[in-house]
Amino acid sequence: MSIWEIKGAELVNCSCEYGCNCQFNALPDKGHCHAVAGIQIDEGHHGETRLDGLRLAAIFKWPGPIHEGNGEAIAFVDAKADDRQREALLRIMTGQDTDPFATMFAVYASTVTKMHAPVFTDIDLQLDIDGRKGRVFVKDYIDTVGEPIRNKVTGVESRAQIVLPDGFEYAIAEIGSASSQTTGPVKVSLTNTYGQFARLHLNSHGVVRA
Repeated sequence: MSIWEIKGAELVNCSCEYGCNCQFNALPDKGHCHAVAGIQIDEGHHGETRLDGLRLAAIFKWPGPIHEGNGEAIAFVDAKADDRQREALLRIMTGQDTDPFATMFAVYASTVTKMHAPVFTDIDLQLDIDGRKGRVFVKDYIDTVGEPIRNKVTGVESRAQIVLPDGFEYAIAEIGSASSQTTGPVKVSLTNTYGQFARLHLNSHGVVRA
């Protein structure tokens, strides 16, 4: 198993309401789970292959709770990645070179039965974790916009966090609102649903904790 490690940030939009029941070992509030994700790798490696500055994105659709499987997914890899980097990123994203169920990549990959061919393309990713703002844009596939949750009466920004001491994706996530429209083989349409803004530090064994 090649050892890997990445540090970066993510924006995830899923079909649950703010809070996302999955974060609390509950069932998705709409019965299914649809999600879009974008990840910026600031520093990283897979074995001897450097991954600094590269980006990833993905679209997921599960017909029921994630743990029941039968998911459909498509992965996007930064066009700037060379052949070795592409292979490394796809191995990470599909849960390879990872302890069983140690990261969200490994968990989600184990529940997907229809994986479309990966797309190597430009990924426009803008992330402000503390400000709960961001965008994931992949031409012809993804348009996701994230923003802070706002008070329904005053319009004032509302800040909330989820802390997962034993989570497989992050230690702390800022929670916002996000909307997504996707095209291509995996179609998702989300409006003002759960938006997750998090700093990531992951390796082959799971979340790296200070």
